[in-house]
Amino acid sequence: MSARRHAVRIGLARGWTEFVLSLKSPQDQGFYLFTSVATVTYLYFRRDSTVEGIDLAFPVLALPGILAAFLVFSLVAGPAQTLAMEREDGTLLRAKCAPHGVTGYVVGQVVLHSLSLVPMLGVLMVPSAILFDVFSQRGAEGWFTFAWVVGLGLLATLPIGIIIGALVPNTQKAMTWGFLPVMAVTAISGIFVPMSSLWGWVQVLGQVFPVYWLGIGLRSAFLPAEVAAAEIGGTWRTLETVAVLGAWSVAGLLVAPVVLRRMARRQSGAAVAEARDQATQWVR
Repeated sequence: MSARRHAVRIGLARGWTEFVLSLKSPQDQGFYLFTSVATVTYLYFRRDSTVEGIDLAFPVLALPGILAAFLVFSLVAGPAQTLAMEREDGTLLRAKCAPHGVTGYVVGQVVLHSLSLVPMLGVLMVPSAILFDVFSQRGAEGWFTFAWVVGLGLLATLPIGIIIGALVPNTQKAMTWGFLPVMAVTAISGIFVPMSSLWGWVQVLGQVFPVYWLGIGLRSAFLPAEVAAAEIGGTWRTLETVAVLGAWSVAGLLVAPVVLRRMARRQSGAAVAEARDQATQWVR
């Protein structure tokens, strides 16, 4: 047990260190800056637009859904890409050689990607709050809702990214398997168009996945109660949000360790060398 606790402490320290390094990375800083400028610019040019039947500016209505989409993309595609890459470069193999090393590695990844939500959401929310007065509708109650929705959303989606990263055959396919499914599910989840305007079978399918529930949860955090009339059922469906995100969380936390253990057992020096050879051929 002491070895496991030590591995967890190492994982916590590693996750924090990698997060600090990511804040200093020009590539990561460029991503955050591009995300903020592109999204806020789009909302700014739509600041005078309104939605029929709802007396709120477009940025106020749209931003909760945009935050949900970015959150899901970050927590699925990010871990998938990282895990696939570090499986190929031998990082996971080195972790496997240490007592409970895989446990420490997973803890580090959870810490890294959880903390990475702070700058990712911050670069969108801070300028939006200044320019559009987006977050003043619900006050403290809204921020409490925001906190538990993001927390449950993290538990519901991060294991999906870990599972994808463990299953993909190589790094090149990690973004394809992580990015394209997220975009497809987002398109049918009422993030960019009202769910009620989609076909009936698409509505049913969209409500299976956590993206829809993250979107409605964040809308309930920041939009007035009367806007819920435009949602399916005419309410914010809070209990259903907790139930569906909770179910995805439990499923992910049960399946992800099994998939990771199977992947770790297949890791060897020969497997890493083969992955490097394939990566080199792909670059050529």
